[in-house]
Amino acid sequence: MTLEIGVDSTFAQSVVDRLQSIEDRLASAAFADTPFVTEAASHIINAGGKRFRPLLVLAASQLYEGADVDATERAAMAVELTHVASLYHDDVMDEADLRRGAESANHRWSNSVAIMVGDFLFARASSIVATLGVDYVALQAETFARLVQGQVGEIRGPADGDDPVAHYLQVLADKTGSLIATSAKFGGMVCGAPEPVLRALGAFGEEIGVVFQLSDDIIDIASDRTGKTPGTDLREGVWTLPTLLVKAADDPADARLRELIGRRIDDPDELAEALALMRAHPALAQARAEVDRRARLAKDLLTELPEGPARDTLFELCDQIVSRST
Repeated sequence: MTLEIGVDSTFAQSVVDRLQSIEDRLASAAFADTPFVTEAASHIINAGGKRFRPLLVLAASQLYEGADVDATERAAMAVELTHVASLYHDDVMDEADLRRGAESANHRWSNSVAIMVGDFLFARASSIVATLGVDYVALQAETFARLVQGQVGEIRGPADGDDPVAHYLQVLADKTGSLIATSAKFGGMVCGAPEPVLRALGAFGEEIGVVFQLSDDIIDIASDRTGKTPGTDLREGVWTLPTLLVKAADDPADARLRELIGRRIDDPDELAEALALMRAHPALAQARAEVDRRARLAKDLLTELPEGPARDTLFELCDQIVSRST
């Protein structure tokens, strides 16, 4: 997915220029005392990415005049370094071989190296946040706590008696939505946005973070046009919103599909069968309806923001995220 920036060409170009500056500064932030740590810490950064979180910081920082350029870029660096650090840890827990089309750090070196390099980048992010002020430090710490709790929730799964769908959505809110919410709030904080706007930005970011992950759930099943191999989550037996909805429906007609989902599928014919059954199942439409519902909530929250190209860009980003799964 390529996120186009805004509808105002002057505003869009200023954001592009700032993103390039942040890209250069991210490379510097990964520099360590030894060449090996520098190489390992730069590994995922150099693989690229959408830089969605820095983009949110930049857009929100333009809601009001007066945002300091350097402070804005430091805030954007902090959220992206936090995100990249979490990817090192995720790859260890997922036993991943690839990350952004390149060999994952845990596969290239070891799990221990990947964990420690993730910690190194978390430390770099914390050092940067400390230069912004105590309010930023408090929000970053709260966000980090939610990231950890979301990851633990994913590993442990729902407790007896918990609704698996509600548990899954909470995991997404903690693991993904929390840092995207912080990105939007950091942008508002550097431009001095009033508290009601900061609350709206945080709530918007959390909703759009969940929407982003739910659209990935749908893409994994429905799309052959994204460049990603369809059925990756199905093959690995990973529960996502569509498969959880199938499980929750407990329809006798879904007996074969329920037999296939939630376990690893090594047989290509079985994977093709599972994909075909999921694509024809009402659960996929239900998942799309949830994406649309949350996107509408996110857009409603944006009405609290002052009009202008910054708000227009946030609206457009919301639309583009939703359009990925249609």
